Amino acid sequence: MPKDKTVFVCDNCGYDSPKWIGKCPVCNQWNTFKELKLATKSPSGGYRQANTLFNNTDRRTPLKLNEIEASVKQRIDMGDPELNRVLGGGLVPASIVLLGGEPGIGKSTLTLQTILKLTDKKVLYVSGEESAEQLKMRALRLLNDMNDDNSLPENVLILCDTQLDNIIELAQHVAPDIIIVDSIQTIADPNVDSSPGSSTQIRECASQLLRLAKHMGFPIILIGHITKEGLLAGPKILEHMVDVVIQFEGDQHHVYRILRAVKNRFGSTSELGIYEMLQSGLRPVVNPSELLLSSHRENLSGIAVCSSVEGQRPLMIETQALVSTAAYGTPQRAATGFDQRRLNMLLAVLEKRVGFKLIQKDVFVNIAGGLRITDTSVDLAVLAAVLSSHVDTPIEKGWCVAGEVGLSGEVRSISRLSQRVAEAERLGFTNMIVPIMPQGIDKNYGGIKLHPVGR
Repeated sequence: MPKDKTVFVCDNCGYDSPKWIGKCPVCNQWNTFKELKLATKSPSGGYRQANTLFNNTDRRTPLKLNEIEASVKQRIDMGDPELNRVLGGGLVPASIVLLGGEPGIGKSTLTLQTILKLTDKKVLYVSGEESAEQLKMRALRLLNDMNDDNSLPENVLILCDTQLDNIIELAQHVAPDIIIVDSIQTIADPNVDSSPGSSTQIRECASQLLRLAKHMGFPIILIGHITKEGLLAGPKILEHMVDVVIQFEGDQHHVYRILRAVKNRFGSTSELGIYEMLQSGLRPVVNPSELLLSSHRENLSGIAVCSSVEGQRPLMIETQALVSTAAYGTPQRAATGFDQRRLNMLLAVLEKRVGFKLIQKDVFVNIAGGLRITDTSVDLAVLAAVLSSHVDTPIEKGWCVAGEVGLSGEVRSISRLSQRVAEAERLGFTNMIVPIMPQGIDKNYGGIKLHPVGR
């Protein structure tokens, strides 16, 4: 009788080894290797697949690249402008999308309210966490808040099961247009000797669902949990196997939710989707600049407005800073929504190049609205807010800034200046401090006056 082959897989990074190792040689973590049993060998010498629902008799020969017919498949419109933006224009057929986020952030709500709008697509919703009655109650509440219609769509099929074989068999029989799996941590393969949610189960289940999506040609959306470190639960190889990884961010006590693409094989990873959490569900925010700016900025120091760009979308964000005398021997440096190491660098530039002594001051920086900004054009706004709080002088109404600051104190040029200026002008700003651009700029751009600076 053939014997089962056993490998040990790192629970942290996905590295596999033929024997157990105390310390992973890739991620240097201790006691992270879990045992994984592979399928038995077939008489031909290859390993037999644990799931035999697929027809493996279809042998394909390699094709020349110039002979392959490239048929552009139409993306599936999800009926949500923010979700379509993050996905790169819609859901690609035969793709796997991994949606992760903190517990209670709204992952299931987002997927359920999205598929309720797809009345022309057959959707299979696989739930391993909720019962069918609970899903119907939530769907009725979302429908009542959206269009005051109690009629549930007939195109949504609900399956409350955690067995992988049953899910694949039903999917092949029903042949839906979209499959939702909520969540991947609850699905188990009976051929794998491990508990649901373990790294081995997540790896095998994701591999079988990947083969299902590529074999049948319909997209699959997987909902994943987040660990306390903020990473997707399970081995890191799960993110390598899927086509798109979407992160749902935000504070549970805050009204805004941020949808960000961490990995996207079919689009840009710099796009951003913003939602507002209401009692009726998640509402896409079409114009986030007006909501992110406070309406009571007058006569308040430590507030500067920056014109930022996330992906293709310009955003006017409010940067807040508080500078106070250090109560302890070591001054504190804290940043929310901004890189703290970059804040330390900007404060060092401020002391070295400008002469403001903040060595005995506590500095706190916050990006209003719960956003996490990675655009370097926020540097000038952070320094403006810090100086405004330090001298306790508010910035005049109608002024905004945008510019990257270098280590020598120079204000470096930024990209897409015209989009930033147009967004600032649309929101009523009259003056804007910008870097000196190499190609030159018009100081009177429509109804807003530009003030180029070099240092």
